[in-house]
Amino acid sequence: MRILHLAYEDPAQPGSGGGSIRTREINRRLAERHEITAIVSGYPGARARSEDGVRWVPIGLRSANIFLNRLSYFALLGRAIRRHPHDLLVEDFGAPFSAGFAPLFTSKPVVASVQWLFAREKSAEYHLPFHWVEQAGLPLYDDFIAVSDWLAATLRARRPRATVTVIPNGVDDVAFGVDPAPPRHLLFVGRLEIEQKGGDLLLDSVAQARALLGASTPPLIIAGTGPDREAMERQVRRLGLDDVVQFHGHVEGVDKYRLMASAYAVLMPSRWESFGLVAVESMAAGAPLIAFDVGPLRDVVGPNNARLVPPFDTARYAREIVATVRDADALGALRRSGREWARRYNWDHLAAQQEDHYLASVARAAPRGRLTPTRPVFPPSAPNPGTSWSAEAPGPEAPGPEAPGPEAPGPEAPGPEAPGPEAPGPEAPGPEAPGPEARR
Repeated sequence: MRILHLAYEDPAQPGSGGGSIRTREINRRLAERHEITAIVSGYPGARARSEDGVRWVPIGLRSANIFLNRLSYFALLGRAIRRHPHDLLVEDFGAPFSAGFAPLFTSKPVVASVQWLFAREKSAEYHLPFHWVEQAGLPLYDDFIAVSDWLAATLRARRPRATVTVIPNGVDDVAFGVDPAPPRHLLFVGRLEIEQKGGDLLLDSVAQARALLGASTPPLIIAGTGPDREAMERQVRRLGLDDVVQFHGHVEGVDKYRLMASAYAVLMPSRWESFGLVAVESMAAGAPLIAFDVGPLRDVVGPNNARLVPPFDTARYAREIVATVRDADALGALRRSGREWARRYNWDHLAAQQEDHYLASVARAAPRGRLTPTRPVFPPSAPNPGTSWSAEAPGPEAPGPEAPGPEAPGPEAPGPEAPGPEAPGPEAPGPEAPGPEARR
């Protein structure tokens, strides 16, 4: 089956988030049986390539301004869809609009993979009506994969007759192979962003914890990259935390999990999350987690496996940091229970569920004259014990009249015929993008 994945964010892009990790881990497993092309937003140094059997094609601007790159990506989606033959189209929702209006550009079945549905929050951040685009686009879709029950409930409330299946994010097996280590530091891992990831709340909380711990305050390692690093560095200086905070830049793989395993706690002060991959990774590495109780985190981390603080009480958050540092030896049970809970987030099992959903979507489309698989390429997966992931039957709802035409995905987006010299079309990616016949 030819799968065209509008993947939004390239996992090779510096500062990419959990959604891109999901895209990479799911697609590289399914590429053994399917032909997969992933269309992603441009960034400085972006290039077309084949990796783990998946063809990655960046479109749009490749400037230092991530926001403009993303706008041009959304503007060019229609052209990319028309130029890449496919049997199934998968669209990852992403900032700032959520929906990219993919069903307007294809007659093939479309699955919306939703890890991000926060256009209203982006509207407040940028003072632009991005949520109008989300509201107009959502009625076009009737088949969703959501990464959490919390997000699925939001989708069902807004699209009550749609098919909504919950398939969460997973965690690398490498995390479970890291040995526990004596705690040496506090740790933040993620995108350096103030509005969503709570970089300002993180530093305020650590400053208050330092006032209580004094000279026994462990260093805070901030691992990641992002647009607000300079703002966070200024806040560090303003709070007098220069001797406590260390910016380590991007870390991944076993190095990331070793940092987690040797932490008093992983700090996750997000203002909103639709899943919270860092939470699962922390538990898998055996690290205590302190987070604000937002979105689906209570369900994701399970009962009594993390310290969840009422949003956005930095004084309470600071007290949890202090308790964790002073009573580190008493947290062995929390480390063990969190690690055991995280084992349910297995990428192989989740990829099988996603493939089952894709095949079911194609089968549902068959009565409307679309592709019918000649035989199943992957046996249906047994449910994972202990989860509440579910699916709802599709309904006959048609796209509402409020959906804009294919040439107007959003008034803020740049025109698809003038993305600038940095935005080559996906058919001419150059010698770095071998076709499907060259896949490993």
